[in-house]
Amino acid sequence: MGDATAFHEGRAMTGELQTIWVYLAASPLLSLTLTLLAYIAGQWLHEKSGQNPLVNPVLLAVLALVALLTVTDTDYASYFQGAQFVHFLLGPATVALAIPLYRQVHRVKDSAIAIIVAVICGSLTAVTTAVAIAWALGASEQTILSMAPKSATTPVAMGIAEQLGGLPSLTAAAVILTGIVGAMAGSSLLTLVQIRDSRARGLAMGVASHGIGTARALQMNEVAGAFSGLAMGLNALATAVLVPVLLRLFW
Repeated sequence: MGDATAFHEGRAMTGELQTIWVYLAASPLLSLTLTLLAYIAGQWLHEKSGQNPLVNPVLLAVLALVALLTVTDTDYASYFQGAQFVHFLLGPATVALAIPLYRQVHRVKDSAIAIIVAVICGSLTAVTTAVAIAWALGASEQTILSMAPKSATTPVAMGIAEQLGGLPSLTAAAVILTGIVGAMAGSSLLTLVQIRDSRARGLAMGVASHGIGTARALQMNEVAGAFSGLAMGLNALATAVLVPVLLRLFW
């Protein structure tokens, strides 16, 4: 009798929790709050790990939110009604990268030619390797077109993919994954190949890993962050120009 009572009480409690969740899920502020809490928790773990790049706060937040949405059977459209406020702030956050860049403008002027050459070479490498790997693995044409701009920042990459006939949603996922991997492994890889100059490290992070990589570069120092932000912007422009040209020439 006691077990049966406990069972029914457990079911009743589960039903109440589901009712509460349905009620809360109707509020856009819930998605915003969950997003902020997930990132704060990820950032806390990142700090506790001694800022280990493998404990990336963006990755941890993404995993936590995906797990929550899956468990609660919440569709992305409903979640995005609240999370779009964070999405809106991406624009001002990107513009704010001009502040460290302005402080390092004298270094940028001294390295202008090297920066342009590096960004073009990096953009070409990112596009050609993405297309070559996807083709070698037997990906469909639409998938290949979606992967080509994956090293540009998300809005630009999605726009390029859409114009080429790719899947913007797949491109967005590839861009985010590229940024997270770059932020996690980029610094260690650059150290491994003996690249010590903060300007070069920043350029590499910005070209390969866009905004998420730039956030990691800012943790290194302001010089790396400034050059990474510059590289991110220039790479977006270079990718928008180079991807259609390269595909038209070789596809």
